[in-house]
Amino acid sequence: MEYISTRGRSAAASAAAAIVQGIADDGGLFVPASLPSYFPPQLAEMDYCSLAKQIFELYLSDFSAGDISQIVDEAYSPAGFPDGAVATVSLDNTEVLELWHGPTSAFKDMALQVLPRLLVKSLSKTGGDKEIIILVATSGDTGTAALEGFRDVPHTQITVFYPKQGVSAIQELQMVTTGGSNTCVIGVDGNFDDCQNGVKLIFGDKQLAAQMAARGQYFSSANSINWGRLLPQIVYYFYGYGRMVAKKKIAWGDAIDIAVPTGNFGDILAGWYAMKMGLPVHQFICASNCNNVLTDALEKGVYDRRRPFHKTISPSMDILISSNFERFIFDISGNDSAYTAAAFEQLRDEGIFTISDSLRARFAAQMRGGYADEDSCRATIKRVFEQYRYLLDPHSAVAYQVADQLRGKDAPPLLLVSTASPYKFPAAVLDALGKLPQDKGELELPAYLNQLSGMPIPPNLAVLGELPIRHQQVCAKDAMETAVIAHLGLQ
Repeated sequence: MEYISTRGRSAAASAAAAIVQGIADDGGLFVPASLPSYFPPQLAEMDYCSLAKQIFELYLSDFSAGDISQIVDEAYSPAGFPDGAVATVSLDNTEVLELWHGPTSAFKDMALQVLPRLLVKSLSKTGGDKEIIILVATSGDTGTAALEGFRDVPHTQITVFYPKQGVSAIQELQMVTTGGSNTCVIGVDGNFDDCQNGVKLIFGDKQLAAQMAARGQYFSSANSINWGRLLPQIVYYFYGYGRMVAKKKIAWGDAIDIAVPTGNFGDILAGWYAMKMGLPVHQFICASNCNNVLTDALEKGVYDRRRPFHKTISPSMDILISSNFERFIFDISGNDSAYTAAAFEQLRDEGIFTISDSLRARFAAQMRGGYADEDSCRATIKRVFEQYRYLLDPHSAVAYQVADQLRGKDAPPLLLVSTASPYKFPAAVLDALGKLPQDKGELELPAYLNQLSGMPIPPNLAVLGELPIRHQQVCAKDAMETAVIAHLGLQ
């Protein structure tokens, strides 16, 4: 299978080349030239690894079956996922797809345990012994999962930028205590969009790229702009559907609704691709917090990032520039690269672009957008806990609330994508429950939440307070490239 750029000005690439490169030379994102068909009748009986291997084989045509089997078995091993890769929990007509049973307790592990292995294997297929410098902009969970995934991986270095005041205390502690000889974590005096823009500028510096190439190094990405990061996310939508069939929530072939809390649009885009491959979906619900740029784009046809940026209790969704929306526009426009390039270059230059009514008509029935404010999010956490004794984190609660807003009484069963353990945001969850103690520090709150709920604390979070802080660097938002150059010793 070949991969093409959403902007149409770069040559097609193999899967390995697209994964190594990360972003196309024309600034566009790599997408498959076509989407394969897939919807096996035995879905309800398949384990997660078997499912992942089948789907990867459809997209990674330059990888052998042995390559893929090794990558999947290592990525989802019991060492990283002791309780299994994915769990599902039934709450009446809603099936909660818990994607946070990996090494950093967030859904990003599902892809970022795979990507480093894909990248190393791709490197061996495309260019030998060069060193890949991974740059990551994170709103919280991506950075933690990427650091864990790439820690001490041969032929790689990884630098993560995060908004210094824009992540939870637990998320920050996970990053700054990261071990490994090849990791670097830098706080940025700015928001996530500043971090993301800074990384894109570094990627676009041709002079720096040439300087690095002379040393046998080049940049790549672990953000969901990299196809190797997006592909693994397709798998869990099929797995979640299979679990609903196995539990007799639906019959094989029935359509479901899917609700996803999203900021960068990658997670829900993976579900969209799953639907186009054959997964029966009645409606996607794209759930945003107060940073509701995607809601306006989907419901009004105006993507306008020229708005106030809100720091919320669901920080991984505090995003105004959703990179993967470019892949979505490319798809619904019928792979119109000229239109896509013009739209996103206008977004870059003017901060806004519009989606025509005729284009919106192509997705309006199957992709809805809505948002929940802070009070609604808190109320949902409390309501679900009181009704089911189940804890939602502040991102999953946004999706639960927006699904309630947008779905009618006769809606089909719902698959709710739960993206993080509530223990990553204990202060926000306890506050929502009206149980936030004033005499306890942040690191004492997980134990208190455990006493209240009985829900086990993930082992990786339980030991955070015992780890030494290894990364303390902070830079201005316009000094990110300088920081990278200094770290790499290129001055």
